[in-house]
Order: sequence, then C-alpha cells, then structure tokens
Amino acid sequence: MSAADVGVVIVAAGSSSRTGDGELKQFKWVAGRPMLLHSLQLFQSRADVAMVVCVLPREYVGDPPPWIFQSDGERLLLSVGGRTRAESVRNGMADLPEACRVILVHDAARPLVPMPVVDRVVEAVRAGTSAIAALPVVDTLKEVDADGRIVRTVPRDALWRAQTPQGFPRDVLVRAHRAAEDSGYDGTDDAALVEQIGEPVLVVRGSERALKVTEAADFSRAEAMHDLAD
Repeated sequence: MSAADVGVVIVAAGSSSRTGDGELKQFKWVAGRPMLLHSLQLFQSRADVAMVVCVLPREYVGDPPPWIFQSDGERLLLSVGGRTRAESVRNGMADLPEACRVILVHDAARPLVPMPVVDRVVEAVRAGTSAIAALPVVDTLKEVDADGRIVRTVPRDALWRAQTPQGFPRDVLVRAHRAAEDSGYDGTDDAALVEQIGEPVLVVRGSERALKVTEAADFSRAEAMHDLAD
C-alpha cells in the first residue's frame, strides 16, 4: 500500500452566480448528495490521501453545512477562499501537512469524477511529473470576430479540454504559485501556473463524467451521467 502522502485541495469558494437562484452550487444536491460531498468522499476513500482541504467562502468556514461531516473528520480541514482561484488554492495548500508530497487540486464543480481518472493523475505525479485530467477536443472549432463572423477554422488535432483533478509534486506547485503571486498572474487553472515556470505538464485521459457544473441546466446533465460507465 502506498504511503499516505497525497494532499487534496478542493476549491469550493465560488459565488455560484451562474446557477441563478443564489444558493451556492457546491452545496446543491446532485445524484443523491451535495456536490461538494461527492468529491470529498471520493478522495477520502483513498488510503494514500493524508488530508483533504475544502476551500470555502469565509462565512461558511466557521459554520459549514452539517453534511460536510459525513466524512473522515481526521482527514478534513476547512480553509478560507481568496479573492481569486489561485489565492484560494494557495490558502488550501498552506494547510496541507508537510507529509503531502503529491498535491491534487480539484474543482468542487466536478462532482462525478471516476476513481480511475484520479488513479491516472496520481500515477503520473508519482512518476515525477505534473499531470492533469483532460479530454481531446472532438468538435470543429471556429474563431470568430466581434461581429460573430468566422475568421478561421482552428486545427483541433493537438487540443485537449482540461479537467480536474490536476496533480503536482508539491515543490513544483509551491514554486509555481510563488512565481504567479510575484508576477500577478492568476491563470485559469494550476497547470497554467506550472507552465509559466517552464515545468512540463502531462495530460492523462479524463472522463465525460467529469463535467463541470456551471449553469442550472448542467445539474440535469450531471444527473443523466451519474449512472453511465466510465
């Protein structure tokens, strides 16, 4: 059995403005459980995970929803979200024990990630490189101008859709965040920060089940995908 050297930061500090009803989407129920609880229980089911840090909006850190404790309390910490996603990840990462040499960063908005995807990310990091779950782009991509006219068709052969979890050797992610903080670069995900310091990042096969729940209609899509095989 692998040593418990994996730390997980679940980013759940967003305001959920695009779901339309004011309720935090990461607390909404989907496929039988609150969205955040899916991810929390997924990672805590792994013997190699030493700690999971859930990064929440400040007002919920001291008074979290009670269902969050349907988990292993000894491997759960709550951290305060920052002004940006990168700052939220830094806050969560700072709370991980030093024994966590592999760090996974995961969006709470992706509640249905299959375990084999997590396995592939962790295996790549253990082999010595950062890695993210991703899927190849299959749709034809069009670049358009401000008026909506097509400028060109973008070659898709080398394009992939980034998902989470994203995994990193701890020292690499720490260096990437320090450099990003110094330069003011936030990026759209942690892989972008690691790319900025010139470190390689691999893609491993993700899953269509790992869809990101962003808008109200995505909840129905997630429900429909819940019972699909990976």
